[in-house]
Amino acid sequence: MNSEKAEASTRTADGLSDVETEKLAANLRGWLLRPGVEGFDAARRVWNAMIDRTPALIARCAGAADVVRCVNFARYHGLPLSVRGGGHNVSGNAVCHGGLMIDLSPMRGIRVQPQREIARAEAGCTWRDFDAETQAFGLATTGGIIPTTGVAGLTLGGGLGWLMRKHGLSCDNLNSIDIVTAEGRLLTVNAAENAELFWAVRGGGGNFGVVTSLEFRVHPVGQVFGGMVAHSLERARDALRYFRDFAIAAPDELTPMAAFVTAPDGNKILAIFVCYSGSLAEGERVLRPLRTFGPPLVDNIAPMPYVQLQSMLEPGFPPGQQNYWKSNFLRELSDDAIDILVEGFRNIPSTTSALAIEHLGGAVGRAKDDATAFAHRKALFNLLIVGIWPDPADNRRHTDWVRGLWEAMQPYSSGGVYVNYLGQSAEEGLDRVRAAYGKANYGRLCALKRKFDPDNLFRLNQNIDPQSRAA
Repeated sequence: MNSEKAEASTRTADGLSDVETEKLAANLRGWLLRPGVEGFDAARRVWNAMIDRTPALIARCAGAADVVRCVNFARYHGLPLSVRGGGHNVSGNAVCHGGLMIDLSPMRGIRVQPQREIARAEAGCTWRDFDAETQAFGLATTGGIIPTTGVAGLTLGGGLGWLMRKHGLSCDNLNSIDIVTAEGRLLTVNAAENAELFWAVRGGGGNFGVVTSLEFRVHPVGQVFGGMVAHSLERARDALRYFRDFAIAAPDELTPMAAFVTAPDGNKILAIFVCYSGSLAEGERVLRPLRTFGPPLVDNIAPMPYVQLQSMLEPGFPPGQQNYWKSNFLRELSDDAIDILVEGFRNIPSTTSALAIEHLGGAVGRAKDDATAFAHRKALFNLLIVGIWPDPADNRRHTDWVRGLWEAMQPYSSGGVYVNYLGQSAEEGLDRVRAAYGKANYGRLCALKRKFDPDNLFRLNQNIDPQSRAA
């Protein structure tokens, strides 16, 4: 490294001259925003209102060439670098403080090739964008259960969704990605080209570069049989035990999820949400026992368009709220664990907070353990404790409730955690990050991190430290 470059690499963003930033701005097809200009505050805000950081620069990229220029700029000047796709991740890693934030949200192009059953999406797309295009041809792939979630972020962490038991995770449906590496190289990554990196990005998060586009396999999905049944909190123990046994015996076409929520009338309930993506007649038959058990207080399960089902939970996750989550895959959903969840929800401090129990299995579990970097193939249930509330003055009360219930459920945890549900790294700790990637995969991911990002330029994520080794 020459002396000029060495000096530049140690400077902070505050030390950049107007000439340097103006040169970057002139070379972008997109926009370079600085604090105080119109649009800057809107661009730095993400879905979780607990995240309040101020980058020195925000590059609203128009294409892969802009991303290459920004990566090179951040590396040369030694700037913290963060990457925003959909901006929905609870950890808020999309926003750095005092560095360069790459904002991919203007990059929302989608191309569907229905005859080949593939679709390519730019990395700023949300699942609402993606589903609107693919459903025009009666096609879909596994996507997030909240339509405002970003396509890239969800997929790179694995990608749980309503179609996963039939078609696998989002990352299982990837054919190819384009990625800008720490060296500023744009690579095509798939099973034939850069195959080891292709393994890593399917579950390894944003540790290896900035993904600019993703190509997916899409599948015929028309109307689905979906909706929910609901039970009172007084009946929740029996209903959740029934859900557990019903889910374990379910066919691949059915993805069920149980959630403790507060109904609009203020009553606490257990809701069981379902998506059956096979024939409607068979879906009605399969779901009949669930709909007659109890009987439920509410039953709105019916044939509906897939995009309607995809937006079913969106009202429960509004932007601009304080969010604090804790999660773990479960070793078992035993009767004792169910008792803890029921009592924990009874003491919930917010009507907008919730508990969710997601059921995996099916195609997710049949994939080989080392097929992708996603490490938790054998988990049957995932517990997500969602704290959502409006007033920052109440943060301590709500975070204490989330942590307390999470700690009470640790005896039933597998020890693993879904990387997309992790909070801020400083709070979660290194052991939790390792648990997200899995002991069997972590060493392999570290070796690839040393190869593709030895200086850890891409560190504002659930970080794989290139200097670390498997535990």
